[in-house]
Amino acid sequence: MRTALLFACVTILPAGLAAQPASLLSDNVREFVLVDAAVVALTHVQVVDGTGAPAASDQTIVLRDGRIAAVGPSDIVAVPDEAEVLDLTGHTVIPGFVGLHDHTFYMTRGRRVQLNFSAPRLYLASGVTTIRTTGAFSPYSELNLKSSIANGELVGPRMYITGPYITGTGASTQMKAVSSPEDARRVVAYWADEGVDWFKAYTRIGHDELAAAIDEAHQRGVKVTGHLCSVSFTEAVGLGIDNIEHGFFTNSDYVEGKQPGVCPPGVRQSLLDVDLEGAEVRTTIREMVDANVAMTSTLAVYELSVPNRPPLEDRVLDMMAPAARDEYLQTRNEIASLDDAPMATLFPKAQAFEKAFVDAGGLLAAGVDPTGMGGALPGFGDQRNYELLLEAGFTPEQVIQIMTLNGARVLGEDHRFGSIEVGKLADLVVIDGDPVQREAEIRNVTLVFKEGVGYDSPKLIESVKGLVGLR
Repeated sequence: MRTALLFACVTILPAGLAAQPASLLSDNVREFVLVDAAVVALTHVQVVDGTGAPAASDQTIVLRDGRIAAVGPSDIVAVPDEAEVLDLTGHTVIPGFVGLHDHTFYMTRGRRVQLNFSAPRLYLASGVTTIRTTGAFSPYSELNLKSSIANGELVGPRMYITGPYITGTGASTQMKAVSSPEDARRVVAYWADEGVDWFKAYTRIGHDELAAAIDEAHQRGVKVTGHLCSVSFTEAVGLGIDNIEHGFFTNSDYVEGKQPGVCPPGVRQSLLDVDLEGAEVRTTIREMVDANVAMTSTLAVYELSVPNRPPLEDRVLDMMAPAARDEYLQTRNEIASLDDAPMATLFPKAQAFEKAFVDAGGLLAAGVDPTGMGGALPGFGDQRNYELLLEAGFTPEQVIQIMTLNGARVLGEDHRFGSIEVGKLADLVVIDGDPVQREAEIRNVTLVFKEGVGYDSPKLIESVKGLVGLR
């Protein structure tokens, strides 16, 4: 009877969705592999499956050939005779995080560094099995990194690449400023042909240029997100944008006298007086929800602008190169000394905006955005998002769904990964403890499965100590 139950749970995926076999991994990757058996059973675990369902205790998950073959109560799910069995009593298993704003570059106020060595390792070690880069300063570097990870040459998460930032005149020299709709189409066409998966519009892009970029991207089967300002949220929704980054912090819908296509000064200051219960906010949320436009939460990076937040952690400081650590701490101290820090007021309003968006039926995903002043690290910042979304009023099960299945839905890949369901790729995070009851235990990652291969989280972390901000 138990064997019959097991086989009844098994779903065969199409050949195109096959997992990456451990046998194809390079020696550089296998150095971090703890579990590579074809059949693995994780027994006696608490499971939070990513669907929003309540946490379930004493569960067994069976992995076969990189996929989830069975999941259910340990007294019902049969463990195959050939399985490598891991008794994980006292542990919690969640789906791999899907980081929807997870750059492979890193910034403080004094540096910008492409982290092709340390970022992929730190993401995976923290439980992030999939990332979308969401704006690139070095698109070819990221495309090559994606290929190397997919081919088993380097260790890291599954990657979805966003092309170069597309903006208007007067922006950073590292971004592409487009001055006409034709220019926007040309840029999108080129990078779509080069293999990027998404595009990101930035603050100064014009209305007509964004419209052209979205249209060209959709014709080529790729999507567009935006860190907006010159085009407001509701205007971008009307143009057909697929995703909006950062939430309340960047919305210019509420700036009095805003001119079309112009990024007005003082957007953040104007948000301080916005009534979250008011008609304007309700209109923004309703139009986004009705148009199925997702929103990406990046609370971890904005928290850095709130005085004395987040709590300092030795593990974060240990990861940083000494000069990067000094830069971060200097900026943190400067913010702590401010008599009137607007973000102390704005941050909880942004959390409330995200809660209202979800309560209205909106699709919210999350990512760390390891930029700003440098304190939100790849992976570690994703874990911090878990705590900040709990602080916003979501339940643990809701937060896990936001950070896993919802991200997969935004990518259009929820049929492949993002939840612990039979037939999906075995992207799983093993946590020593119970983050449902004790939120800080989200940090206690011991083992991360990507496509059924189990990676040693502490060893990956140790390999990049002192290197964030350097390589």
